[in-house]
Amino acid sequence: MKTLYTEIKNLITMEGAAKKKGRHVGEEDFGLIRDGAFLVSEEGKIEWTGPASSAPTKDVRVVALKAQTVLPAFIECHTHSIFAGQRFQEFEEIIQGVSYQEISKKGGGIRLTMKATREASEEELKSLLQKRVTEFRRQGVSTVEVKTGYGLSLKEELRLLRVIQSLGDPFVMPTFLGPHGSSPEHENLESYLKELMEKALPQVAAEKLAARADIFVEKGFFTKEQAHRYFQAARDLGLRLSVHAEQLSHSGGIQEAVAFQAASVDHCVNASAEDLRQLAASETTAVLLPSADFYLNIGYPPARLMIDQGVRVALSTDFNPGSSPSQSLELCSLLARVMMKMTLPEIFSAWTVGAAHVLGVEERQGSLQPGKQADFSVWDKSWNAFFYDFDKNRPKDLYLLGKRVAFL
Repeated sequence: MKTLYTEIKNLITMEGAAKKKGRHVGEEDFGLIRDGAFLVSEEGKIEWTGPASSAPTKDVRVVALKAQTVLPAFIECHTHSIFAGQRFQEFEEIIQGVSYQEISKKGGGIRLTMKATREASEEELKSLLQKRVTEFRRQGVSTVEVKTGYGLSLKEELRLLRVIQSLGDPFVMPTFLGPHGSSPEHENLESYLKELMEKALPQVAAEKLAARADIFVEKGFFTKEQAHRYFQAARDLGLRLSVHAEQLSHSGGIQEAVAFQAASVDHCVNASAEDLRQLAASETTAVLLPSADFYLNIGYPPARLMIDQGVRVALSTDFNPGSSPSQSLELCSLLARVMMKMTLPEIFSAWTVGAAHVLGVEERQGSLQPGKQADFSVWDKSWNAFFYDFDKNRPKDLYLLGKRVAFL
């Protein structure tokens, strides 16, 4: 039987933002319906939205949400959630001015997490990952993207992908980030990259272990020329492309990614004026990660310039054990408001419509419109009270495909 959800003071559909594909979003694009309701099919798809006074009532089951606000479920489009160990000892070094690259050269950073991750069993990694996915869900998140990158060998990177798949969760989306750093089994980055392109990527595609491929382009890591060849190999296998670019220095990664029509460029702290021009004219989404910028004590991306020029943006926590050890959407969004001058409507769009474009799920997620999935969160506060303080940002309920998630 179909289900009619009612008693919603403010139903925010994000319909206008979706129609604008996440560009130049304002409050008028919320698709706000006061005293709203929506109808969901047995398959978990939205069939109708509108005022409760106009709702269809024949042959439906009625569920009263008693909500101040109902929103499309948030989408977490950039995380490194599969790892073991911690790197809190490096935080003091960062505070004292030691650079990320210097820590890496001393055997810390990614290499330290690699060691702990390789030593962890598949059962331990699966348990850790499940706890982290659950924590995101408790904040109103539906889909969680999870990158590999702490295995740093053919065998270990594929193992991480298989652990992600073992969750059996259709709302967890794996990304292959084999080229995240150097591999101890290879004498240099080029040797490692060659193995990834010749062996890992074909296996990832053939076994459908991931639909996305990512690379870390940065001084001391992979170059834009190496990214060019990696993108070519991944695209030829039908994988969607993403890149860590312009985080600590300007590397040319954004322009390389735009040329390959990548789904996203992530970080963008040191994006140039030409980078922004090309991004605004492309379908590539800029993923902004202010929590990482905060922890590394560096600058922030030029979000206001990006948005005003028409770049589509998404937000993400960049959750990882080193440069962003926080899963808090609240912290990330507060930094976006205070440090990057993003408006509240822009932030809502970044967590929904923008993030959906990053993961290629915009036709079924990111807004509450007929034909899309009934993935939504139920809140006891008004939409304009979001991302205002440091209290825990928790919905009272989360629904995926029209079914209530029981752990909240």
